[in-house]
Formats: sequence, C-alpha cells, structure tokens
Amino acid sequence: MQPDQPDKLSKDNVQASRDDLSEGFTIRPVQQTDNAKVAQVIREVMTEFGAVGEGYSIGDAEVDDMYGNYPPPRSCYFVIVRDEKVLGAGGIAPLVGADKSVCELRKMFFMPSIRGLGLGGRLLKLLLEEARARNYTTCYLETLERMTGATGLYESRGFKRLEAAKGKTGHCSCDRYYALEL
Repeated sequence: MQPDQPDKLSKDNVQASRDDLSEGFTIRPVQQTDNAKVAQVIREVMTEFGAVGEGYSIGDAEVDDMYGNYPPPRSCYFVIVRDEKVLGAGGIAPLVGADKSVCELRKMFFMPSIRGLGLGGRLLKLLLEEARARNYTTCYLETLERMTGATGLYESRGFKRLEAAKGKTGHCSCDRYYALEL
C-alpha cells in the first residue's frame, strides 16, 4: 500500500499549473486591425451560450469596431493574443445613464480553448486597475446565469449581485447584474 496522497493538487500547485499553461499569451490594448477578430470572438461565444437576438450585446453596433468605440481617457479595451490570434477580450467604459463615477465592464469573452487558464482573472484585474486609474468608484456588469464561469469569476473577485439592471445598456435579455466598489 502506498502512503496517503492527496486526491487533489494543492492550491499552489494548481496556480503553478495555470501559470505554466497561460504562458505565451499577451494581454494588450486593442488595435484597429483586431476589430474583425474581436467581433468573431464575441459572436462565437455569445452564440455558444444562446445569447443571440434582441436584448443581447451581440447586436450592438460597437461589436464591429471595438477599437473605435473605447477611446481614452474614460474607456479602454484589451485583447488576449497568442500567435497573433485573438482568443479573448474585454473592456471598460462609462455606464450609459449612470453617474460619471460608474464604469461598465463590457464584452469580456474568451474562446473555449483559453478558459480555465487564469487569463480571465488576469484581464479582470487589469481592467479594475484601469477603472481605478480613470477615477471610477464602481464597476458594473451584466451577464447571464448560464455563463457560470463568468459569474464564478466575478463573484470570486468581490462583485456583489444586484437585483436589477442599472444604467441604460439596452441589454434587456441579461439576467445577472453585478457591481464592485473600487
């Protein structure tokens, strides 16, 4: 009989494994040449989760020009790239219809091949740092209950679930709303 061995990796080993898997990826500001690739990621992921039709952000005009729709100094949008392929993205911008101190986490999506590698946490951390640097005091977001990976990430980072939508996003088909005091 062998000595007792843990059934699961320790938390440190899991993090080390994630770090090894996530090497080779770059998180950088979106460039104009990324627009079509980002739109493809958004459309593929939203379709995967059945987020198609009226009331979902898949139909937003900005999807085809993320570079042009996230101008500094109040907005920013980043992509996750490996081997020149855009595999994920996300950004912040002022929440339409809200106080100027509230930003919205927008269009943060990841292709299945990069989920679970810790890249979502890295991008979210960067976006929250950017929000603070832009003098936002609250970060708001909308998502879907069925996007359990996303809701788990937000909750693990301190986002609190809200009972109702805030601002005027036009995304009436979303069913989960969160905010984080920065």
